[in-house]
Amino acid sequence: MKIYYIGIFKPLGTEKAIELTSVSDLSSFGYFERSSVGSFMKFFAETVVARTSAGQRQSVQQNKYMGHVYMRSEGVGAVILTDQEYQIRPAYGLLNKVLDEFISTYPPSQWSSITTAPNTSTFKMPSLDTYIKKYQDPSQADAIMRVQKELDETKIVLNKTIENVLKRGENLDSMVQKSETLGISSKIFYEQAKKTNSCCIIM
Repeated sequence: MKIYYIGIFKPLGTEKAIELTSVSDLSSFGYFERSSVGSFMKFFAETVVARTSAGQRQSVQQNKYMGHVYMRSEGVGAVILTDQEYQIRPAYGLLNKVLDEFISTYPPSQWSSITTAPNTSTFKMPSLDTYIKKYQDPSQADAIMRVQKELDETKIVLNKTIENVLKRGENLDSMVQKSETLGISSKIFYEQAKKTNSCCIIM
């Protein structure tokens, strides 16, 4: 079981979101793959969080990877990217914990008017580094923090593919080519990964 990425985002409409802070663990990928894989993780997270309504939780499957998303009514959302074996309860428990801590540390007045990606140190959360290490073991995570009762009573949209999340008429391939987040090498990597279906979150 593996957590690859934890990110906090502010959506801008229904097609774009900006990353406020994040942490990743790409140690399971080859050294020369990590930059491209990291770019696609961010792209995937931006795409899904922008299409998640306030108060909604959903899990999006892409090949052997899962993106778990929780959008708060305050206008900020969090994404955890894991493998398919990672259990859903601790994933959403961690999303709750991360968002509660972020909003407590940085109230909406500090980010509600932001329209461009901030400096990486603006909303620094050192605890994310701790969480991505500690919660690699979901059984330990679930013992440390009990998932709120609210989670059991809230419908979670499970096992959507990225195509189900996109709007009608949207195409992942064309979005990748138009993306300003992804560089030329990352776009080439996407095409290669799609053909080999082997190593990237976005296939």
